[in-house]
Amino acid sequence: MSLLLRRFPGADLPWTRLGRGSTPVRELDGFWLKDESVFGDGGWGGNKVRKLEWILPDVRRRKRGTLLTVGGIGTHWGLAAALYGREECLRVVLGLVDQPVDDHVREQTRRLDASGAVVHRFRSVARLRAAAPFLLARYADGLRTPAYLPAGGSSPVGTLGYVETALEIAEQVRAGLLPEPATVVTAVGSGGTAAGLTLGLRMAGRRHRVVAAHAGRARRRPRRARRPRRRPRVARRDLRGVHPGERGRPRLGRGAGPAPRAGLHGEGARRRPGPFGDRAGALPADPRTPPPAAVLVVPPVRHDGAPPARWPVSSVWPRMGA
Repeated sequence: MSLLLRRFPGADLPWTRLGRGSTPVRELDGFWLKDESVFGDGGWGGNKVRKLEWILPDVRRRKRGTLLTVGGIGTHWGLAAALYGREECLRVVLGLVDQPVDDHVREQTRRLDASGAVVHRFRSVARLRAAAPFLLARYADGLRTPAYLPAGGSSPVGTLGYVETALEIAEQVRAGLLPEPATVVTAVGSGGTAAGLTLGLRMAGRRHRVVAAHAGRARRRPRRARRPRRRPRVARRDLRGVHPGERGRPRLGRGAGPAPRAGLHGEGARRRPGPFGDRAGALPADPRTPPPAAVLVVPPVRHDGAPPARWPVSSVWPRMGA
């Protein structure tokens, strides 16, 4: 049974199991890694499957037969939604936006084409937004429009997946499988994973600091550029519990899908970290190739009493190593 539903047995929250048990934790050079890449029984694993355990039953409860979601052409979220949605007999429609292409993105595109989802590709986010009303109308079932899910599955319902994971971390600490952490680090793309961890740890009575690390390049606004209109994002709107000194800090590595010299955007294209940066990872040795999903748990001290080694995380957030 879900740890969240066990805590709130009377809650009206539909849930289905898509993975088996708690994900493993292991020590890594003074840090502890919770490996979320192994979660999922439907041909694809990772943090997106956690969200789908709550999203898919909610779609069914709303009596929708089609699920519409968006992402980049190499989206992990879109592939997970397509594979697990198919198992639930849902038609999945994907609106995908071009992104810089590397070998991983090409392989992911092939997986998406073979997933059974209906795929529509667009050159830009603006074109996808313009086409969204037509996609909703085209795939409506009578008067019922498709259930729309934002990029990364970062909706209020999807965020429950990482509330559940935070409760799981607390259980592993109580069982002695994991030391009491000082900081929990996760990659941030659409923000749902970090928001759920923050809320879940508070519910479990843990005051651990949550650090959301953006695996991409920091964008610099030209001096004379006009200030763009602010758009609400899950990463900014729902991360109020994240340590204020850790939001919007410098990025790590070249991004979730580093741009080759020539890609869909042409010679010398630069990746634009944005709402479709959903390839999650947590500070691996080579930040250019993050794992599908991971949560890094930073203990306050090592077992021998010495402070943790100065790993890549400490060079970006020096206070974390203290």
